[in-house]
Amino acid sequence: MKTRRQMLENCIVRGSLLAGATTLSNTQLLAFWEQGEANAHKPTSTEVLGPFYRKGAPNNTTLRINGEPGFPLRVDGKVVNTKGQKVHGVKIEMWQADYKGLYDVEGYRYRTKLEVADASSYSIETILPGHYDDRPAQHLHYLITAPGHKTLITQAYFATDPFFDGDPDKNFKKRNIVASRELVRPVALYEGPGPSRASIQFDICLETL
Repeated sequence: MKTRRQMLENCIVRGSLLAGATTLSNTQLLAFWEQGEANAHKPTSTEVLGPFYRKGAPNNTTLRINGEPGFPLRVDGKVVNTKGQKVHGVKIEMWQADYKGLYDVEGYRYRTKLEVADASSYSIETILPGHYDDRPAQHLHYLITAPGHKTLITQAYFATDPFFDGDPDKNFKKRNIVASRELVRPVALYEGPGPSRASIQFDICLETL
């Protein structure tokens, strides 16, 4: 079976890719294709929805209340498609457990539905979620929708979580909790001035319909 590169080279040789690009050499055409392949983005891995999803969450970027228990956490990210282009009209639903590992199933504590619109980036102020027996790795739930794109259900995990025993590369498959290593994010710690907090970057890549 021919590779995609071999098929492209064959098309160039036969001239079937030169229409509209006659000023480019065969080498330049191949270089442009290889650059596009290198810049292609892999869709974010999917995860289970979980039993604690609840519709109707408010659009709120600050889930943490000053003075309440729990270690402060900032989550930043951007939303792109597999070509690396920003996605318009994005809605990001996020929910999580509190510091004890409990979910609010009657109200909307630690739940939000962000209207990202045309900015293609998001930021949340929350706390590190607690552990609970059914899913012992700390995690954030995501449900992302956007016009012309497949709905994505996924989760973000934390490389500093004791669940991974200090080695997420080796232990992310433990107990089949995490679907993909890419979902376990590095954690940065900021200490002063002001309160200490953790931070992760969780970028999202959506597939088009």
